[in-house]
Amino acid sequence: MIQSAPNLLTFEEFLEWYPDGRGRYELYEGVIVKMNPTGDHEEVAAFLNRKLNVEIDRQSLPYFIPRTYLVKPPSIASGYQPDVIVLDKNALHDESLWKKSSTISQGKSVKLAVEVVSTNWRDDYLTKARDYEEMGIPEYWIVDYLGLGGRRFIGNPKQPTFSVYQLVEDEYQVSQFRGDDRIDSPRFLELNLTAKQVFSAGA
Repeated sequence: MIQSAPNLLTFEEFLEWYPDGRGRYELYEGVIVKMNPTGDHEEVAAFLNRKLNVEIDRQSLPYFIPRTYLVKPPSIASGYQPDVIVLDKNALHDESLWKKSSTISQGKSVKLAVEVVSTNWRDDYLTKARDYEEMGIPEYWIVDYLGLGGRRFIGNPKQPTFSVYQLVEDEYQVSQFRGDDRIDSPRFLELNLTAKQVFSAGA
């Protein structure tokens, strides 16, 4: 990630600044950051997007995966774009910024947020996990297909790890999956995927 502006912005100023067209940007406590995902990273995210859409359709769930969006945590001037996000259509009427700027500010609107790990792994394991937990997002996946995260998060020796964070009594509890482990998702119980299948999408 590359910082693209030195001045601290409010979230509202970030929305006004956000350019049309190519480019993905996030706001970290007032600092604009340009996202530069690799092709492999995008293939993993696209694979999960496709599999989740199949589950949503198969179960006739009132969910959808938007193309453009921002997630605004409370109390801080930040705005994130998870690599995949599953929203609840029925909850959006309480989102004051949704129709104008595709922005989510309430955890109840989100069924699942997914981050595919890049070299900025601390953002996914520390910053976003903290903020998504505070928002009350019930399920958060960290897909570390290259095993880049810190050893305290994925163990030693490092290896590709799929972490499922589930909100239990307002705190995230994590389950981790590797190799041929079948991913256990509280939200998508019938999802039939192994960690290896997901990681192979970025091979």
